[in-house]
Amino acid sequence: MFRQTLGEIADGSQSVAELDVLRMCRDYGLCMPRQQTKRRDASGRIRFTDCEWLLSDGRTLVLEVDGAFHMEVEHWEDDLARQRALAAHDRVQIRCTARELRDDPGSIARDLRLLGVPRAA
Repeated sequence: MFRQTLGEIADGSQSVAELDVLRMCRDYGLCMPRQQTKRRDASGRIRFTDCEWLLSDGRTLVLEVDGAFHMEVEHWEDDLARQRALAAHDRVQIRCTARELRDDPGSIARDLRLLGVPRAA
């Protein structure tokens, strides 16, 4: 388990919540996401997204996982501005909390499937 966690960190996970996304994908048979994808926002600033999946229709589904500090007003407002700046016609952005992911991963997995995340091979 420790070796697996180290491998996931080496593959791009930067938080426990991002490790929880990988665990959820394994447990519910979803394709693994790309993590920490480098993107340029509307103002040209470099940003990194938590998790992304390429959907069958060519769009990209982005999942941002918000930890507790995202609930502070300053962080919450920054997150909203960041989401707007990363918006694109071919990108669907959704968010969940780290608590949701930890306590009810089945609901997150169901929502991801309904949005088009493919099943693992």
